[in-house]
Amino acid sequence: MKVNPFIVVENCKDEIKYYQRIFGGEITILRKQGDEVLNADLHADEATLKFADILAAKPSMKGDYVRVFLNIEGEETFRKVYGELAADGTIQTEVYEAPFNGLLAVVTDRNGVCWVLSYYRS
Repeated sequence: MKVNPFIVVENCKDEIKYYQRIFGGEITILRKQGDEVLNADLHADEATLKFADILAAKPSMKGDYVRVFLNIEGEETFRKVYGELAADGTIQTEVYEAPFNGLLAVVTDRNGVCWVLSYYRS
């Protein structure tokens, strides 16, 4: 498993540059809508910080701006983790086929931790 912070910000286009000034590294734009950057990654050293604009992530309240992005190897493991987190938690986004040839879901666990779960098919 790989765990990456998933940080939701207002104005991802500018804020990712702010974090790049702090941490260094290279920016990869993953999704845009017109001039708006909706999703981007910052690769710094061996870490990847994942960013989303509030237009894409739609946080439920202010303060719900940091999530844990969990990239899970294996669809069976993905579904098991999803089921266990959802059992005592709240499903924010049901499992769906993502545009990156894999699965994605968002679940807030019983402790209020918001998990963005992903599984990438080979």
